[in-house]
Amino acid sequence: MSLKKYFLSLVWILLVAFNLSANGQSALKPFTSGSYQQLLANNVNSPFMLVVWSVDCSSCLKEMALLSDIHKNNPNIKMIMLAADEFSANDQIEQILMQHQLDGIENWAFADENSQKLRFEIDPKWYGELPRTYFFDSAHHRISISGVMSKENYQAMFAKIIK
Repeated sequence: MSLKKYFLSLVWILLVAFNLSANGQSALKPFTSGSYQQLLANNVNSPFMLVVWSVDCSSCLKEMALLSDIHKNNPNIKMIMLAADEFSANDQIEQILMQHQLDGIENWAFADENSQKLRFEIDPKWYGELPRTYFFDSAHHRISISGVMSKENYQAMFAKIIK
C-alpha cells in the first residue's frame, strides 16, 4: 500500500470516528463531585429515572435488555444511565450501551477516584449495591430500589412518578 493510500485511509477512519462522536454516539459524561446536583437542575419539574449500573455487575448486564425495551416502550419517561465504573472503562461502557441501544440517551460514568464520595452525594444511605435505580417525580421526591426489577415493577414505579 502506498503512503498516499495509507494516509487517505487514516484520514477516512478519523473522519468516521469524529462523525460518530459528533452525532452523540459516544457521549459519556464524566460524573464528578457536583454532577448529581447538575442532573437534578437539568431536570427541573420533570420526572425521570436514574439507573446506576456497572460493567462488572452481572445482574446489571442481564437487566440491560429489559431497560432497552422499557426505554423504547416508554418514551415519556426520561431514562438516565450512570455507570459506577472507573472512567477508564469508557470503551467497555459505550460498547454495552450501544449493544443494547441505550447510547442515544443521557449517559454518565464515574470520573472521580473517590467513588464512595460520589455514591454519598447521590444517596447517603447507599453503600454501593448494584443495580440501583432511582425514580424521581416532577418535584424530585425520589424512590430508590436496589436489585433487579421486573417489567411490572418498572411500570408500577412509572405510575407513581408521573401522577
